[in-house]
Order: sequence, then structure tokens, then C-alpha cells
Amino acid sequence: MVSFCFRFSHSRQKNHLSHTHTHTHTRIHAYTSAMADERFDSMLLAIAQQQQGIDGILDTFFSFLGRKTDFFTQPEMARSSVQQVMDRYIAIAEAQQRRAKEAEAAQQQKAQAQAQAGHPTSSRVEVLEDDDEVNAAAAAKAAQAAAERKAQLEKAQKAIDEAKAKQDAAEKAKSEAAAAEQPAEQPAEAFAETTADAPRGLPPTVDNGFAYEKYLFSQSLQEAEVRVPLPATNVRGKQLNVVITGNHLTVGMKGQPAIVDGDLYAKVRAEECMWTIEDGNTVVVTLYKQNAMEWWKTIFLGDPEIDLQKVMPENSKLDDLDSDTRQTVEKMMYDQRQKMMGKPTSEEQKKQDMLKKFMEAHPEMDFSNAKFS
Repeated sequence: MVSFCFRFSHSRQKNHLSHTHTHTHTRIHAYTSAMADERFDSMLLAIAQQQQGIDGILDTFFSFLGRKTDFFTQPEMARSSVQQVMDRYIAIAEAQQRRAKEAEAAQQQKAQAQAQAGHPTSSRVEVLEDDDEVNAAAAAKAAQAAAERKAQLEKAQKAIDEAKAKQDAAEKAKSEAAAAEQPAEQPAEAFAETTADAPRGLPPTVDNGFAYEKYLFSQSLQEAEVRVPLPATNVRGKQLNVVITGNHLTVGMKGQPAIVDGDLYAKVRAEECMWTIEDGNTVVVTLYKQNAMEWWKTIFLGDPEIDLQKVMPENSKLDDLDSDTRQTVEKMMYDQRQKMMGKPTSEEQKKQDMLKKFMEAHPEMDFSNAKFS
């Protein structure tokens, strides 16, 4: 048996693919186990969807071997290796087809025997009824989860509305105090205390997103993930209608109204975006942001927005950024924390320090009646 061993270097040079021959039982067992490994199904499915079919995914794989390995430097051995893999999986497919035909024949014989005994079979009807029951249960479960998310959204929105009403009242009190020529310090302090912690949007999840009625989203600076629960089980790609453009996303079951359909909060690199099916009941869409230095307030324009001042990227994700980008993100995080506490941002603090130095350098000037913005 011919097995292949990739040796990846730590530099940017091409990887080397060596052909080694072995007949040990351990190697054969390891390779057979690897054949059944489904860890890469989602990735390969995404490639197949991007390439529009099996020809595209094969071309992509062989292109990778040609560009990144020395697989084709030994044409005869490469051709032999591919042929062996082809023969193996054709044999597996033929065996599966043979077993399926045998099972179908056995089922037909059983049905004939039941019919002759006066007990007509209804297995096909039962299977269809079971599928309908399972999908109905899945739809009910999805609807219940959506209702719970909707209730949480309405609760959070109510808290925001109440906080805004309180903030408006504080602003009104401040205006009335200023009109009555009361000292400005006390109303300003009261206003700061009232509005410092006032929410400016929905509270983001730990993944910097939110769970809406029909979808859930999370994000990093570079990408956003949208999870759309489906009202069915064991769903396959051919049953779905998923359309991703630079500024629009549609996800739904074919022949049914779209589950989500709207303009995106910002533009994405549509040619790089992908989607997969998770557990047969959830569509997972990965959107790559065109502006990789922007937090999104929501996925679809018009949906309630999250409070970006409470978005906090993980330190582990910051480690993946280059020094300039990380410095920018850390500055943005600092400014968000300062605003949440009602304190000046880094730019505002810099202006205040410059003003303080100027005032110290010019003690002869009177700044008591000066107003600064």
C-alpha cells in the first residue's frame, strides 16, 4: 500500500510530499480509520459550495497538491496512488449498493409474504409519517426557542427605553436648572451620575453579538458569524436557499418564506464568505467584513443594535493582530471603558493635559469665564 506523509516546514517554502511504502497492519488500520474521519466535512462542503460541485472541489485539491507539494514530480507514482484511492472507494460504493439492493429485495419479499398472509404492509406510509412527526417536533422546538429569544430581546429593549427616559428627564432637569441660572456644577454632576451607566443599545453576549428571534450572531473585528436555526431536522444543502452578496444575506428553506432576508449592517467580501449546516438543523454563515477594523452593531439594518461600548475582544484574539492593529484596538477598548465610566477618552484627556500646560504657562490670563468643548 502507498501512503503519503506531508512534511510542513516552518518557512514559506513549498511543502514536500514523500512517497513511502509500508505493509504493516498498524499503518493500514490508521489509514482505514482516517477514511471514516468526518472532521473535515464542513470545510470540504464549503469548498464544494464555492466551487459549484464535485469538479471544482477535485480541481481545488489537485491544485493544492501541485502548488504546495512535490506530489506530481513522480507522475507514475502519483497516478498509481490516485488510482488506488479511486479503486478503494469505488469498491466501497459498490458494496454499499449491493447491500442496499439486498436489503430492498428482502423488504420486498417480506412485504409479499405479509400480503399473501392477508397483512398488507404500510411501511412506506409509516416512514413518511415518522418524518413528518420529527420535522413537526423540530419546527415546534425551533419556534419555542425563537419565542424565548424574542422575549429576552423585548426585555432588554424595555430596559433601554426606561434608561433613555431617565436620561431625557436628567437632561430636562439640567436645562431647567441652567435656565434658572442655578450653579452648573451640581446639575452636571447629577446628569453624569444618571447617564454614565445608561445603556446605549442591547447588552452584547460574550461573543460580542446577540441572540435575535430568528438568528444569533457573534463577531470579531475581522468576521461575523450568523447562526440560523431551521424548522426541520437532517436538512441537506439542496433543501436550502442561501444567498450572500456584498451587502445582503438570505437564508431559508426552498419553497418556504425566507427565515432571514435583509441588507447587512456593512459590506462583506462575498466571494470569501461561506456557509455550512450544523447538526442538520442550523445554518452557520461566516461573513468576512470588508472593513476589518469595525465592530458591527447588528447583522441586518433595522434590527435593534448592541451597545458597542460594552464590546470586549478576548486577549487571545488580540495576540493574533499585528502591533499597529493591536494598539488601535486597545486604544478603542480603553476609550470605551472611559466613556462607560463618564470619564474623558484618550483624545479628550490629551486635550485637557495640553490646556492645563498652557494655563500653567500663562498665569497672567484669566480662564474663569472660558468655555471649553
